[in-house]
Amino acid sequence: MSQPLKTYTRAEVAAASKEDLLVIINAKVYQLKTFAKFHPGGRHVLVELAGKDATKEFLAMHRVDVLRKYERLVVGVIAGEEKAAAANLWPAPASFSGVPFSESSAWMGMKSAYFTESHVAFRAAVRKTLEEIIGQQVFQLEESGKEPSLELFQKLGQAGIWAGRIGPGPALTLTPNGLPGGIAPKDFSFFHELIVHEEIAKLGCPGATDGLGAGLVIGLPPVIHFGSPETIAKFVPPVLAGDKRICLAISEAFAGSDVAAIRTTATKSPCGKFYIVNGTKKWITNGSFADYFVTAVRTGPAEAGAKGVSLLMIERSEGLATEKIITSYSPSAGTAFVTFDNVKVPVENLLGKENEGFKCIMANFNHERWMIIVGVLRGARLVVEECLKWAHQRIVFGRPLIAQPVIREKLGQMVAQLESVYNWTENITYQMCKMTYAEQTRYLAGPIALCKYQATRVALDISEKACQVFGGRAITRTGMGQVIERFQRAVKYAAILGGSEEIMLDLGMKQTMKYMPKNARL
Repeated sequence: MSQPLKTYTRAEVAAASKEDLLVIINAKVYQLKTFAKFHPGGRHVLVELAGKDATKEFLAMHRVDVLRKYERLVVGVIAGEEKAAAANLWPAPASFSGVPFSESSAWMGMKSAYFTESHVAFRAAVRKTLEEIIGQQVFQLEESGKEPSLELFQKLGQAGIWAGRIGPGPALTLTPNGLPGGIAPKDFSFFHELIVHEEIAKLGCPGATDGLGAGLVIGLPPVIHFGSPETIAKFVPPVLAGDKRICLAISEAFAGSDVAAIRTTATKSPCGKFYIVNGTKKWITNGSFADYFVTAVRTGPAEAGAKGVSLLMIERSEGLATEKIITSYSPSAGTAFVTFDNVKVPVENLLGKENEGFKCIMANFNHERWMIIVGVLRGARLVVEECLKWAHQRIVFGRPLIAQPVIREKLGQMVAQLESVYNWTENITYQMCKMTYAEQTRYLAGPIALCKYQATRVALDISEKACQVFGGRAITRTGMGQVIERFQRAVKYAAILGGSEEIMLDLGMKQTMKYMPKNARL
């Protein structure tokens, strides 16, 4: 059991030897004598503050959660200020922030047409689960570029996180220990799934969190919706348990957004029991460590275009090789170049019907794009929270940064844009809850495409404004602006993955044209 901390008066701290390097931060007394030689800013910075209250100087240079790492340096508290010293200096990791607009309106005292107390409890359970299982690992993965371990995948699978990312349906019953918070699969909705995506995005490490199951979110639904019962039984449970990792392999260097132009081929073997797959895939998230590859292949002639495309579940096996692609965010995402060299795939691994894979791919895009919207908006919300905190904490020209009208204007624009597109996202999510899968495919492709465009535009603008608010700290990989730096490095991913902004606008209008009344005239 730890000993009670010594009580100091401020005069005693001031009278202490400079060599002892006692400083006060938030009513706690820190002894920095040993730490001084490791201080990144040098010993002299600490010597200047010895014997003083350094709270103001500390908060000008460091994030508050840095104190959590150095609790061992606390040697006492200031007499009469014990309550202040004992108070939490940061929110508990699994708690709600309380900073305006840091959570969606449903969590900030506003009434919601969509979220209930069940959702509030579910969000708290998911947040707590992620903190307990991932904790600070996510930052270590982001910076090191290491792939998430199989053990980490298994822990998240056992906690029901992977099942919580694939949407409602009978497949949820295949998860090992149920869903977070004990919610029953029959009560699980797309709003619950939205919460899981948001909580993962809230971790603020885009590369590492893409490494944590982005491939699963877009790769597993086609298996669930278009696989045979035998295929589902074989491949879905191990993925939900975290024992196997999965990715979606559609993009190719030559095809890009033109899915109908893919070149990877799948030819039937003479015995008719296998497809022999040859070709390459590029920019495949989680591909470097995936066990399963849901792959778009050409089974018909090239001139058949979309009508000659099929979708196969391919296991990592002889002839399948992956090589990491280093992108602008963390290599922890496992982005890969995939090569298929005479890979044998059992014909029963076909998803949907032969030469009708394009329909499966297009149907899957709605869910993928919706997930991208949810993730990028939650990342943008975290950026807004960081800016609000910083604007109140940062002192310039003798006043808090928030006192500057130009800063309040930037923050107001950020919030107004974010809340507008988030409300659209909530409405689309509600439609998903009320529509069948077929109805979603028919009616939501256009709205989701347009919403994705708007979400990525808003996220980019928020990123740019945040960089102006934080200044040089926004382009520094560690320290006060690290969340903004990571976000601005990754924000364009959402604008490209799942269909570029130009494609989204065009698709949205093409879908609109389908429903224009033939007799509509001015």
